[in-house]
Amino acid sequence: MSIRRILTFPEPFLRGTARPVENITGETAKWIEDMAQTMYAAPGIGLAAPQVGLDQRIIVLDVAPDDEEQGQEKGKHLIHVVNPVLVEADGETTFEEGCLSVIDFRAEVERAARVLVKGWDLDQNEIEIEADGLLAVALQHEIDHLDGTLFLDHLSRLKRQLYTQRRKKLVR
Repeated sequence: MSIRRILTFPEPFLRGTARPVENITGETAKWIEDMAQTMYAAPGIGLAAPQVGLDQRIIVLDVAPDDEEQGQEKGKHLIHVVNPVLVEADGETTFEEGCLSVIDFRAEVERAARVLVKGWDLDQNEIEIEADGLLAVALQHEIDHLDGTLFLDHLSRLKRQLYTQRRKKLVR
């Protein structure tokens, strides 16, 4: 297992559309392990493959509260989905979001309150995840990454511009 470098805004790779995984192999499992280890080390609650430079439709998440994890092995609540598809979304909720690829910035984002996501596990079984609350928000956030969308894209133009200008100054 390896901790991977997380790409950060304004890295152009983050704006691409990830390719579907054609075959779930041992290499897929290795990437999922690396992504999970990278997510936990960051620390974060979700990570999409493009964030670590992999052009594949893979996400990992663990939204369990830290107090639930005490005394438990990391990864106990790990969710991974290969080729996730948002099948249903309804209701509205607002959550304050941050992102491992968007450094030092958090903002409230409106998303669907409940979702149904379908995809595949490592054993090539089709899976369905019905979610609400933080898990629903995290699933939508990570699937957005697979389509080249950052949570910044859900904000007003002014908020995006302010963050972009601040970030570009830091990058120089």
